[in-house]
Amino acid sequence: MSSNLSNHGPQAPTLASFLSSLNPAQLQAVKHDPQVPLQILAGPGSGKTKVLTSRIAHLILAHSLPPSSICAVTFTNKAANEMRERLTKLIGEERTSQVRMGTFHALCAMFLRKYSRMVGLEGNFTVCDADESKKLIATLLKPYKDYLAGKDMTLKEGTVLSMISKAKAKGQSPADYREHIHESNKKDKKTGLSQAEPDDVSRIVAEVYDAYERALRKSNSLDFDDLLVFGVKLFTTHRPAVAWCKHVLVDEFQDTNTTQYDLMQAIAVAKCITIVGDPDQSIYGWRSAEVANLAKMQKDFASTKQIFLEENYRSTGAILNTSIAIVAQDKARIQKTLHTSHPAGTTPVLRAFENEYEEASFIAVEIKRLVASMGGVLRWGDFVVLLRFNALSRTIESALQKEGIPSRVLAGHKFFERLEIKDLLSYLQLVDNPSFNPAFIRAVGVPSRGIGEKTLAEFVSRAEKMQISQLQVAEKIHDGKIPDIKPPVKRKLDSFVKTIKILRTLTEKGTSPAELIRRLLELLDYENYLKKTQPDWESRWENVQELITFATEAEVEVSDIIENPHMNLIDVDSEDAVVVEPKETPLRLFLQASMLSSEGDNQTEEDNKEKVTISTCHAAKGLEWSVVIVPSVEQGTFPFYRTDDIEEERRLLYVACTRAQGLLYLTHAEQRKFGGEAKKKDLSEFVSAVTKQNPSLFTNQTPNLPTVQRDVISRVLGRPPADEAEVRRRCAEFERTTRRRVPQKSDSANKNSWNPTFSRQRPIGTNPIFFPFRNMLAGPEPSSPNTLSSVSIPPAAFTSRYAIPPHAAPSKSYQQSHSNPTLISHLNQNLPPAFVNPAFSNLSTITSRVGTGPINSFVNPSLNSQQPLQTVSTGVKRRLGMGPRTAASYSNKKFKPPI
Repeated sequence: MSSNLSNHGPQAPTLASFLSSLNPAQLQAVKHDPQVPLQILAGPGSGKTKVLTSRIAHLILAHSLPPSSICAVTFTNKAANEMRERLTKLIGEERTSQVRMGTFHALCAMFLRKYSRMVGLEGNFTVCDADESKKLIATLLKPYKDYLAGKDMTLKEGTVLSMISKAKAKGQSPADYREHIHESNKKDKKTGLSQAEPDDVSRIVAEVYDAYERALRKSNSLDFDDLLVFGVKLFTTHRPAVAWCKHVLVDEFQDTNTTQYDLMQAIAVAKCITIVGDPDQSIYGWRSAEVANLAKMQKDFASTKQIFLEENYRSTGAILNTSIAIVAQDKARIQKTLHTSHPAGTTPVLRAFENEYEEASFIAVEIKRLVASMGGVLRWGDFVVLLRFNALSRTIESALQKEGIPSRVLAGHKFFERLEIKDLLSYLQLVDNPSFNPAFIRAVGVPSRGIGEKTLAEFVSRAEKMQISQLQVAEKIHDGKIPDIKPPVKRKLDSFVKTIKILRTLTEKGTSPAELIRRLLELLDYENYLKKTQPDWESRWENVQELITFATEAEVEVSDIIENPHMNLIDVDSEDAVVVEPKETPLRLFLQASMLSSEGDNQTEEDNKEKVTISTCHAAKGLEWSVVIVPSVEQGTFPFYRTDDIEEERRLLYVACTRAQGLLYLTHAEQRKFGGEAKKKDLSEFVSAVTKQNPSLFTNQTPNLPTVQRDVISRVLGRPPADEAEVRRRCAEFERTTRRRVPQKSDSANKNSWNPTFSRQRPIGTNPIFFPFRNMLAGPEPSSPNTLSSVSIPPAAFTSRYAIPPHAAPSKSYQQSHSNPTLISHLNQNLPPAFVNPAFSNLSTITSRVGTGPINSFVNPSLNSQQPLQTVSTGVKRRLGMGPRTAASYSNKKFKPPI
């Protein structure tokens, strides 16, 4: 077939042109025989997305597979959208729109809409989010409250939901789960390990699981796990639903769980499969991911071929070597390596600090220094601080804030989980699915109508007795078809029922979701409701406007789906298909899009460019940054003290390190507070083992970034090199504005090595009288801006040369022996004359004042309190812990210097 794509997109290249851009391993993977199952084991930064999209294009162009016969499954909407954009450039928009591409959940949701009756569902089922699932679980746990209290046990709804989710991930129904725990208990009894409490917990979870499933079916809803469970049921029992599929491609295969593997098998009726994965990046075992699925596939599909992608296009050689050394300690892993065409670059940095505060302070100031030293090539958005768990972020956020560095927390509160968004969606969910009781409970209380818990309980009771939904009970009471309850609620329900009926009428007329939301806002007078109930109502109202924007953008996709069925993954090629097709409405498809929206779908790249990212290592998977900083690389954190899988923890650190393109920092503290108590910490065994074998993989010195290293970083990032004049200007500005500088340990192995770094806890360099010491602290005047803040000076040399030891006030003999005319000359040359108190003519006079009187005495008394220098001095007094200030001075004049 012709590879000319001129009819399918003006920018689409020829088959030969995009194949020529692939390296040999990538080309081999793309051109692999479609009839032979393929595993592409792709290391980080090796171009797996490029290979996957190129293979899809090759299947269509070279092997004449219809685009609608190809299924490409990803784990996030973001990944699916990126693949779609790339594929459009290769084969054009028309063909790309026909490829069945999306997440596992979206794929199942779309087919279940089409074939709902085949698996006992109604087509207007609601996807129940995690928050609603927890509320339902909490209700189901109430009957067990007294029993658990009597046993002195607690069982949270989140724990129960997690256990149910893991059961579903393994394909276990409530009956299967009950049988599983029964068999486990019998096994434990044989070995004498059985205890009453675990039996009780498992039994309660099994009973709640059963009740939970019945409650979901009663409200015509599915949770996220159910989408996959019912998807497997549909594809394995109703062949016409998958008759269209000729080839399946799965991204991030190492993250699949048992149910997702079964789903892949069920869709792949033609036995033609391509998967992309990396066992070294398998880090989701805690949510039931099965790295063993790679071996399972080789067993189930005996002819499976493996191809390794080992050329990394992301990181420098030094970062790659260090990362490989960390993960290679796992001797059971599939042996593979990575290489890069990039230069070696800067050696990754490993630094130790006394505590988490000094660690955080270093991170914040080092980020500022790197931005300055790179002359603007690096921006705030090029930095990420990767944490093992979220609780470590507090000191980091505080330090960044103190330095005036903007930051964002990746995977923070999701857009569709915000209060105002859920309020509005609950009304729309209720219009689409009147049986969805969780939406009724939320909507009937927004705005407040004086309907409390007792009244809601009566709705539940009546609905159960009458075998109807709670919304139907409310409508019948409002219309006078059934008696009111006590206390009466008919009047209170008036505005609510009228709103639902108006929205229902508009929906039946095909009104767009955006217009439905606008009408709902008017009916509820929602803006005034936010003003009265939410102190931050302005930002919440902005979120409401963003929801309308999302609905407007979704209208185009909804229109395409309704007009072009092949775009929504529900085509049926088989002539003998028996389908009861529910009516798709714009509202239903909009609700599905909102419920299946992935983390970060609403974050814009523009917002991220100007902020340092703080993220967990798990949330950072699949992403990359110019500079990666991983704090708390300690025993108890890496590996996490509660882990059951040490090797997965090692892989997690490997994933964190391989997010870095140009610079990598690992830091740790010698002690860290937990629960308010300082505890000693040791360097992670993952890192100590590496440094023992090859000490050159890390350095304890912060990078100088001379011109050659700056150019390497710029080249790796694909940016123009830094302008030398801009580097000098920014470094001078950094030196002028950064005042906190103290000696600190550089690593735990070399306690005498020292670098000037920064802290908010020490006085040296903070007092304005010592500002001119800045260049002297760094040694001789540097000949190039590249050496600023980088010269290493041992503590002894510092204290003997500059007379002010950081740990104590000087003695009289010390004052006499350390008078330094050169220093005083330097001082007088670097401070404007008006700022120098003429009373201080020698260093001994200065040192005699340290620790014995107000710092203001260093300053020329002719200066008034409005001068900038005076203001800085006042801040220092407060930081040194002096008493409350009086009109004359501070009440506590006998303070001791901090130790």
